[in-house]
Amino acid sequence: MKKTLVVAGVVAVAFTGGLIAWRARGASSEPPPQATMQAPVPIVTTKVQVADVPIVMTGIGTVEPYNVVDVHTQVTGTIERIGFVEGQTVHPGSLIAQLDPRPYQAALQQAEASLARDQANLTNAQANLSRYVPLLKEGFSTPQQVADQVATVSELQAAITADKASIFNAKTQLSYTTITSPIGGVTGIRRVDVGNIVQPGTTTPIVTITQIQPISVVFTLPQSALPAVQAAMAKGTLTTVAYDQDDRTKLAQGALLLVNNTVNESSGTVQLKATFPNKNRELWPGEFINVQLIVATRHDGITVPLAALQQGQDGQFVFRVLADGTVNEQPVVVGESLDGRALINSGLQPGDTVVAAGQYRLNSGVRVAEVSANDPEVQTTTEASAGML
Repeated sequence: MKKTLVVAGVVAVAFTGGLIAWRARGASSEPPPQATMQAPVPIVTTKVQVADVPIVMTGIGTVEPYNVVDVHTQVTGTIERIGFVEGQTVHPGSLIAQLDPRPYQAALQQAEASLARDQANLTNAQANLSRYVPLLKEGFSTPQQVADQVATVSELQAAITADKASIFNAKTQLSYTTITSPIGGVTGIRRVDVGNIVQPGTTTPIVTITQIQPISVVFTLPQSALPAVQAAMAKGTLTTVAYDQDDRTKLAQGALLLVNNTVNESSGTVQLKATFPNKNRELWPGEFINVQLIVATRHDGITVPLAALQQGQDGQFVFRVLADGTVNEQPVVVGESLDGRALINSGLQPGDTVVAAGQYRLNSGVRVAEVSANDPEVQTTTEASAGML
């Protein structure tokens, strides 16, 4: 009996000691209250900007030369000289090619000789007529002689008129042997060499000249944009801005010239044409570009970087930084995006601060700490996408 009591007492003491030790270990492993607070998430912030924002319509366009000329000959002849270098800028009247002029010079000299002959005959015929008329009054000539001489004078006068026309034609034909540029522009690849015989009606031009200053751009917009464009055109000339295919680099600025007079029934689009000075040759014929047509200006518009926009189940939102150092999801309505910024129609006010980088670890109520844009602690990708990369 006494042995049983002793064993029970030992077990009770051991249990009590173990309980005390377990509680001591549990108490020592429990973190202090301040250690349970989550560390602020590092982010990059930006203030919303308030400025005049252009309202634009964007379309895809093709650069077209303002004028383009295929230079052909108007007379048959052998090319003696080429007066341009491929790719050269020429002006109206610049020499393109010189043909052998000798056949046409001979034709001109022959026409001039015919004129001189007929003028001499006319002088003689007029002198005879002046003698026949007084003799007719005295009875020494007949009316038939006078009538014939009058006819001769008239015939020679008509011949002189024809000779003058022949001279004019010969001079014109001779002038065609000197082929000049009708416009100012840039020459392309030469298609005919010196020594070749050229003639009217051939399909191959000597060269093609393209006018690129100014230059045109034809682009398309949906037909739904037509009323707004026409209303804006009624107020004045509309500005057009050309960007490269990546829509990042601004190439040139011009003005809208016209809206085409028909809508494409198959595509539901309308063509528009704009002109650009193209002083630095930023635009080149045949190039595909993006065109922004400015139809209005939003005064005191609120904009944020495109990087600040997030997409949720209910639409787009931004993380707005609150005065207590936390963030909340602020729904926004975006009007348009331009040059890396989004125009906010509603949802933000002047002076608001939004998160521009580091949103992937945020939720409403999370505490944040603002850091510099190049801080490596700012998480710019999700863990899933970072693992895939």
